[in-house]
Amino acid sequence: MSGRREEILDAALGIADVQGVDAVSMRAVADRVGVTPMALYRHVKDKAALLDGMVGRLLAGLLPPEPADDHTWEERLDALAHACRKVTQQHPWAAYLLFSRPAVTPDGLRAVDIIYTALIEAGVPKTEVPRLERLISTFVIGFAASEASGRFAPGDSDPRGRRGLLPDSELPGHRALGPWLDLPLDLTAEFEADLADIRRMVRAAAGLPRTPLDR
Repeated sequence: MSGRREEILDAALGIADVQGVDAVSMRAVADRVGVTPMALYRHVKDKAALLDGMVGRLLAGLLPPEPADDHTWEERLDALAHACRKVTQQHPWAAYLLFSRPAVTPDGLRAVDIIYTALIEAGVPKTEVPRLERLISTFVIGFAASEASGRFAPGDSDPRGRRGLLPDSELPGHRALGPWLDLPLDLTAEFEADLADIRRMVRAAAGLPRTPLDR
């Protein structure tokens, strides 16, 4: 990546961190870098390419700093999931961008390839690998997006807190689960439990026996 392109992407990320991703535009980035918008087009052809470059920079942060050949497939999947959650905690707007744009940059493709190779190594039939990759990616990014947006937060913003808008007779599931819905959420523990479910699902797809951690 050229120094100027890197500077442009840094500027775009900085704008998104302060004002949100909707504030990112070619003009805003050009102003931040100190060039004319026309000068920007020599390095980023349009806003779509700018957003793709931002996704690439974010996904680069998910890649292991060194080869992880000595790590198990479970460890590689867990590390990628934790890295994705960390990125969205640092940049709350990032989950939306990761969710809304395909991985078309080299770093994005490498991140997806980590999941592919982990699933192949686990023994998942190759015909099932793309589907499971989509399921895993959707879960991880969806969890991160919900956490970053406050959807999982307690209080008025939490759908669990809105059940008082309807009589209990119309929400039998909420009534049955009331004591557990009102418990404080430990999102880290929930994320770890969800990852354990993902590992069990992969092992089942691969026809592997359950491990003590799966029980």
